[in-house]
Amino acid sequence: MSDKVAVVTGASSGIGEATARKLRAMGYHVYAVARRLDRITPLADVGIRPVRADITDDAALVDLVKQVLAESGRVDVLVNNAGYGSFGAVEDVPLDEARRQFDVNVFGLARLTQLVLPQMRRQGSGRIVNISSIGGKIHEPLGGWYHATKFAVEGLSDSMRMELAPLGIDVVVIQPGAIATEWPAIAGQHLLATSGRGPYADQAALGAAILAVEDGPASPPSVVADAVARAVRARRPRTRYPVGRAARVILAARRILPDRVFDRFVRTMLRTLARVVARRDTGQGRLIGNRA
Repeated sequence: MSDKVAVVTGASSGIGEATARKLRAMGYHVYAVARRLDRITPLADVGIRPVRADITDDAALVDLVKQVLAESGRVDVLVNNAGYGSFGAVEDVPLDEARRQFDVNVFGLARLTQLVLPQMRRQGSGRIVNISSIGGKIHEPLGGWYHATKFAVEGLSDSMRMELAPLGIDVVVIQPGAIATEWPAIAGQHLLATSGRGPYADQAALGAAILAVEDGPASPPSVVADAVARAVRARRPRTRYPVGRAARVILAARRILPDRVFDRFVRTMLRTLARVVARRDTGQGRLIGNRA
């Protein structure tokens, strides 16, 4: 494995950091990519190469791939993990923010994939691992733009899988459920800033409080890193790997239930999570209980 090379985006914390460490432990030469170099510099201590690049900066992505090929000569695995959640009512979210959500979650992913594919084609091998979400198959209130990006990642991945298979390149989707990272709290802040006042305020208060439960029913980032490891080890990887607490149950419910029944399922699930919040913070719980 000593000559195998992996590139992991969004590697400054959480899923990306855990994945970079996992692939390094497997023997890969790993390039960890993030906007903030100070957050990824400590990864050099375990032999990971930190590289600063903004996933929406085309010139930075071109330079990244040139650097990887100049230093290592190949790219075997690309883990497209960089992304964020922009939550708020569709009515409230400015279109500039909606476009930025797509730039980060979809177009950045697509552009970096475009840049590594010529080398993978020359090798006759490679694996693209796109970190999507169960949010690419389900929906929830006040998450319209985020879910739209993840639905796009799912469709893009399916098409790429078919067109790249004859060239020896696999495309895999990882679908995390609830994962204990910085992401939920940041998404909750976005939600309150966008829809915390006005006609959607009650729904926003409920959603943000649920997202901010740091010790709630979430799995550690390592479960996603382990799924990536399975995907890159497998001779014939699965097309999708749902991981994290309740991910399979929720996806199964979406496949089985009609749309309006699934809507009720989501609302029931949100109320259940609200009760979890209530048990952890009595004051906040009373507020959420009244609004739920």
